[in-house]
Amino acid sequence: MADLDFFFDPVCPWAWITSRWVTEVQGLRNYDVQWRFISLRFLNEEKMDYSSMPAGYKEVHAAGTMGLRVAAHARATEGNDAVAAVYTALGLSFHNRQERDAMVANPTAHVGSLLTSAGLPSEWATHVDNESYDALIRSETELALERTGKDVGTPILTFHPGDKKEASFFGPVISNIPRGEEASRLWDAIETIATSSGMAELKRSLRARPNFD
Repeated sequence: MADLDFFFDPVCPWAWITSRWVTEVQGLRNYDVQWRFISLRFLNEEKMDYSSMPAGYKEVHAAGTMGLRVAAHARATEGNDAVAAVYTALGLSFHNRQERDAMVANPTAHVGSLLTSAGLPSEWATHVDNESYDALIRSETELALERTGKDVGTPILTFHPGDKKEASFFGPVISNIPRGEEASRLWDAIETIATSSGMAELKRSLRARPNFD
């Protein structure tokens, strides 16, 4: 049983930063993280008018779902660690190297190149258009919302999934990636808050620009 379920869409910069914090703590404490899917495209398809959004929003959300299809195929083929590897390859490309235009322009070729560089099978990239994985992605998106309630985004975390102490929430939304002792302190604080009886919300809208270093 995993210590944490982490629901991600690879195009969300805030989820990416939080995921790097989670992997930092995972390395420090040997936690088991289950990487799961939440599609911003599916999450917003009934309420978002893309015509009123900044240019490229629709295409980027579609690219996120394409990336999740590849991750779903990786899970079906080689398991959870392969999902983590695909997410890392996509996240570094989308966020650290700002290669979104390349992903939108030619998803199969771009993802194939990323997979090759990461030592993963390049043929997994052919699944960017494999809609047979959409039912799984939708079901995990719905599961995430069942655990937190609606009107949230990414990331969604579940501490102690399947345990009597299970607790889920949206966030934390952080602008920088905590490292070392700072990462552990934040983890302990967030876990305490998330699993505290009756705790529902802690939020402020002010945030700094995302820093992926």
